[in-house]
Amino acid sequence: MSTSSTPPTRSDDGAARGEAGSRSDQRGAISRRGLLRGSGLVGAGAVVATAGHAAATAGAEPGATTHSAGARTSGRPRWQVDVDAPRFTLAVMPDTQYLFDGDALNPEPIAASLDYVLRRQRELNIAFFAHLGDVVQNARASEIAAASPVFDVLDEAGAAWSVLAGNHDIDESTNDQRGRTAYLDAFGPQRFARSPSFRGSSPGGYNTFHTFRAAGREWLVLSLDWRLSPLGVAWARSVLARHRTLPTIVISHELVTSVPGTTRGELSPYGAEVWEHVVRGFDQVVLTLNGHDWPATRIVLRNDAGHDVQMHLTNYQQRYFGGAAMLRLYHFDLARGVVDVETVNPYFEAMAPEQRNVLAAQEVELSGATDRFTMPLDPATRFAGFAPVTARPRRSPEAMVVPDTVAYWRFEGATAGAAGRALASSTRVRDHSGQGNDLVVATSPGSDADDLRWSPSHHPDQPSGGSLLLSGRARTGTCLRTVDDAPLDAATFERGYTLEAFVQVPDDFDPATEAFAAVLSRRGSAGEAGLAGTGATGDRDEPLATLSLSNLREPQWCAYPTSTPRRGSSITCWGHQLPLGTWWHLAVVNDTRRTTLYVDGCAVARNPATPNRGLTTLDRSWLVGGYEYAGRLEKTFRGWIGDVRLVARPLAPRDFLIA
Repeated sequence: MSTSSTPPTRSDDGAARGEAGSRSDQRGAISRRGLLRGSGLVGAGAVVATAGHAAATAGAEPGATTHSAGARTSGRPRWQVDVDAPRFTLAVMPDTQYLFDGDALNPEPIAASLDYVLRRQRELNIAFFAHLGDVVQNARASEIAAASPVFDVLDEAGAAWSVLAGNHDIDESTNDQRGRTAYLDAFGPQRFARSPSFRGSSPGGYNTFHTFRAAGREWLVLSLDWRLSPLGVAWARSVLARHRTLPTIVISHELVTSVPGTTRGELSPYGAEVWEHVVRGFDQVVLTLNGHDWPATRIVLRNDAGHDVQMHLTNYQQRYFGGAAMLRLYHFDLARGVVDVETVNPYFEAMAPEQRNVLAAQEVELSGATDRFTMPLDPATRFAGFAPVTARPRRSPEAMVVPDTVAYWRFEGATAGAAGRALASSTRVRDHSGQGNDLVVATSPGSDADDLRWSPSHHPDQPSGGSLLLSGRARTGTCLRTVDDAPLDAATFERGYTLEAFVQVPDDFDPATEAFAAVLSRRGSAGEAGLAGTGATGDRDEPLATLSLSNLREPQWCAYPTSTPRRGSSITCWGHQLPLGTWWHLAVVNDTRRTTLYVDGCAVARNPATPNRGLTTLDRSWLVGGYEYAGRLEKTFRGWIGDVRLVARPLAPRDFLIA
């Protein structure tokens, strides 16, 4: 940011701030009159793309799984992205100007950082690299001639990358219509003709846009000049208007600035213009990045759609050795709905510890709050306005009845127009397995008519589109039971079994009164069956089998097998604490040797290795949402229960209802 001819001034807190920043704040503002005039010059489809790019992409196959593959270049593998993995990385390099200042030329730090990017590209699944501008200090052709070849390794590897002109790369008194410069000759659109990500440039060539595929979707990077003209603004808006479904990262040399004397950030006057005309009206812009000012900071603004836009200032030129080409790494993890951010210096990291001087040793990695942090990015919510996740289609009952299914219950009253209504006492829930194990309403004295209701809520991977909502009561309540003489009541599952259920516990779960209310249970106590006696584990009054949630919201499967090393003992599998207000799929699988509990298809830790087979029965009914103790209904479940399926053999997770 600062110029060698203008000494940096000091803010109240002593942080160096270049005078060029205050000058630029008063210059190059985007007037509304100019914007409207410029918009008439650029049509919605006016994007200048190089002929080379068109030729390079004409035969590209949509949905290809890699950006590039093939021969190694200079000992480095070609750029290759796992486009379906939920985790990928964006590598960012801010201002490197002090490395190329007059005849003080130091390309080695950039070379080290780019080598780091290429060596770890597949390991970190780096999908894109972006330079934030101010490649050099004085816009001299000699400086740019020294800097440009360092980036050749990206071109040779077939990398997806971008660079933009900062105020020190060009005559800062001009905008993106300045014409030919040494910067444009070296870093203009012609350089990216063979890039897998380059999609076009604005008239004049100083603004470019790129797309890359990662985490199963296309992403857009809009790389903007240090100062947009009205023509440049119109071009940027046209690109965004044509790509409204792509999550977008906007990169500009200046946007966010640091507030003197504080750790806070704010938009610069020019940044406010970019926000107003380019960012706030386009919901797909989820992140903006800029350099130019310091120290690093970040702000979050709310766009016109009411969604957060993360806006980050990243610049380390004021640190030792001009920042030494520090890298900011954005690790997108859409499975977790977050972006983990870290800041590293590969140039100093590559040195042996004894070779680093005192200052270099402090720069290997930055761990302050503005350099290492996690920000939210849940695609299901943040992308909902422009690229909503397509709901998984409902699947027919017949498709879910796999061989050896002995019961399959779906609670689809809500989809039939009964959402919120109580189940009538005469309700009969069909067993789609065809085995005759239908469910009927089971009430107890003191229960209310609306204790059991139809609900449209369901797990996103559930085959049906509805559930039961149970009010939950102690020593009373309403649940469902299998019909009299149901074949399921006598089943012992000697060839193994798989039990599955979808469940959600409300946010106000009360562990004192609602713990261990069963999602699914088998009536009849262990004592009645002659189990849980002296020397055996278990409780004589508990049910023969129950799938419940503990007081710590841990899913628990407790059952009395027909065969165990210690006859009459129970076997218990324990899960982990489940977050409230979220749908979960629970599965219990017995392969005739051991029993395993799964949560959303993932095996939990506390699955005992004790050999066991089968389930003990007293030929009594199964309960959905009810739990008996000592032969009487002790409580009913409070929350939602979705599809339930029992199969008389072990299933692999790939065959579960969520598969």
